[in-house]
Amino acid sequence: DGQIYLSPELFRKGQLPAVDIGKSVSRVGGKAQLPALRAVAGDLRLGYAQFEELETFARFGTRLDEATRQSLARGQRVRAILRQAEHDPLTVPEQLVVVLAATTGVLDDVPVERVAEAEAALRRAVTADMPELGPRLASGEKLGDGERERLLALARSASTPFRA
Repeated sequence: DGQIYLSPELFRKGQLPAVDIGKSVSRVGGKAQLPALRAVAGDLRLGYAQFEELETFARFGTRLDEATRQSLARGQRVRAILRQAEHDPLTVPEQLVVVLAATTGVLDDVPVERVAEAEAALRRAVTADMPELGPRLASGEKLGDGERERLLALARSASTPFRA
């Protein structure tokens, strides 16, 4: 229940789906998410909205400190993983590993233009190495002890060939 705001500006930039998360609202929100996704994605919406504001501010040519540059770089990678190819849905484990990798900094050293390749490698790796995860998480179970760390290790390993 809520509204999705589609942005013509995001569409022109090639961001598909062109959902403006800063203006879109939901009364249901995280309550409709699977517990494992809610745990991993947590503050993704807020963080991405803050990144978009910071990006707008940075266009004015002000001097940026290192922390701000890192925030912008991570936000660009999050934007890259949020681009969804047509007819290419992600399974729950694929969503988990990709979002976890982007939000925890695993993809920070991957050039933005190679994020899609790294994402494909992450998806293949989680499907091959953790096939038991999908059915459990889809049924509403939370990530078990050590599974988050296992996903992070898998993400680091799978993304290594794409690092700058």
